[in-house]
Amino acid sequence: MRVIYETKGRAKEFNELAINLFTGCGHRCIYCYGAEVTHTDRDSFEYRPRSRVMPADIQRSAIEWKRLHPNENRPILLCFVTDPYQPIEGESRLTRTAIDTLHSYGLRVTILTKAGEQSTRDFDLLTPRDEYATTLTCDNTIDSHKWEPNAALPRDRIAALSKAHGLGIPTWVSFEPVIYPDQTYALLDITHPVVGHYKVGTMNYHSHGRTINWKYFAEMMIYKLEMLKKPYYIKKDLARYIGKPEGFWGKQEMPK
Repeated sequence: MRVIYETKGRAKEFNELAINLFTGCGHRCIYCYGAEVTHTDRDSFEYRPRSRVMPADIQRSAIEWKRLHPNENRPILLCFVTDPYQPIEGESRLTRTAIDTLHSYGLRVTILTKAGEQSTRDFDLLTPRDEYATTLTCDNTIDSHKWEPNAALPRDRIAALSKAHGLGIPTWVSFEPVIYPDQTYALLDITHPVVGHYKVGTMNYHSHGRTINWKYFAEMMIYKLEMLKKPYYIKKDLARYIGKPEGFWGKQEMPK
């Protein structure tokens, strides 16, 4: 079983290395593509998530990765097709074990989660070499419950970002999927003081995405990000609407 792996395609725009600690996700976001890409029945994916690896698997993979890549400095994303702080993690504490193990072999981590305050319990392990990120979609409780029933509310995720920032942990936000552009603009206005950079995409795998004027959204987001002097990455799926063949970093210096 591959534990640490090199990402490909769309995934590579988020991070070059990743670990998926769980199979399935209890957040049950209605736009989720996880069941499809992992060839899992959606009911099993959402209602019966389970640990995918054991602590010993993580340790073996870290040892082997460092043997093959002794100078590795790229962060390892936890997780790509699931959430490292979904409800089941509260029982296993597998994410904490993974962070601690990877650190013990000199490897960096990136946390990408929708769990908000739940994820802050491991901030004592994170360092300025790591990254903490969250996905932000809606700016209010009603829409958040509609689209992401079991994920943390927007204010909870923003509070976790602010806490990470205050501790000196580098932060970033994923604006993908974009559901309501006006809410994405509002979330940018609220979060930019505590966010290091942004990654901006579209909405795939759901029909609602066809209702959005992506060209206008891309142009408006770039304008706002540059006015705020925030580093940003426009993902390939959004970049094509403004005539760019690939995703790209904005004018501000990309994070190291």
